[in-house]
Amino acid sequence: MDKGYENEKFETLKIKKTVAIEFRKFSKILSKSQSMTWLLMLEFFNKNGISPTENLGPRMETLENRISNLIKKRMYGMIAIMKDIEKLQIKATVAMMQALFEHPQPPQKNLILDKKIDKGKHDVQFQEKITLNSDEKS
Repeated sequence: MDKGYENEKFETLKIKKTVAIEFRKFSKILSKSQSMTWLLMLEFFNKNGISPTENLGPRMETLENRISNLIKKRMYGMIAIMKDIEKLQIKATVAMMQALFEHPQPPQKNLILDKKIDKGKHDVQFQEKITLNSDEKS
């Protein structure tokens, strides 16, 4: 007897003999009563939102494989993007850290009071004018 349906009466359905034979074989494969097999099939179609008249194409196993392959490809793509970001970010970070720890000596500014003395040139700015007296002329 079917659990939960012990008190219900049986109803007859009019189906073709060949269909009934196929259905009985299918019920035996599932190890369920014919009533429970019908119920499982109806619940399956309702739960998954599909119709028995729809063509699912390839078997469900291949659909699962296709979906899992698509997911894997997307995951590999995401991993590649993340690795690329990590490499670029680390390079930028390393360069920034090196720049922080390098202490270049700032150029020394001359003080206003310091005089620039060019050692190469000794031009005299002012010269004493030499004048000859009339006594000294001859």
